[in-house]
Amino acid sequence: MEKLPHILLVDDDDTTNFIHETLLTKLQVSHDIRVATSGEQALELLTQQPPYVPTLLLLDLAMPGMGGIAFLEAYQRLPQAQQDATKVIVLTTSMDSRDLERIDDLPIAGLASKPLNREKIDTLLRLHFQRQLPAE
Repeated sequence: MEKLPHILLVDDDDTTNFIHETLLTKLQVSHDIRVATSGEQALELLTQQPPYVPTLLLLDLAMPGMGGIAFLEAYQRLPQAQQDATKVIVLTTSMDSRDLERIDDLPIAGLASKPLNREKIDTLLRLHFQRQLPAE
């Protein structure tokens, strides 16, 4: 499988980040996996010079400070070409109906439940990148 150039994990939970980063590395999904533990930290990465442009951004909604929805609202102000180069997938353990309504108008490619596993990653790759993990 052709690897994704860059993946950004945005989650305030260190254990979740460790699990997801380990799994993505083990499955050889990307050469470059970075972690941001807040929406603010993710925005700093995306707006640095030169900007970091992940191919896939996995975003938690429930974070202290700038949560996922506030991050997505700020993300919409980034250059359109940068937004177009990134698929944003919202990761969550439970979806509040109010959050679902709010993200309808925000720039996300899809939703997935946490934690990620091999099957969920394979589905994301198939749906959004026309790739699949090799058979086990």
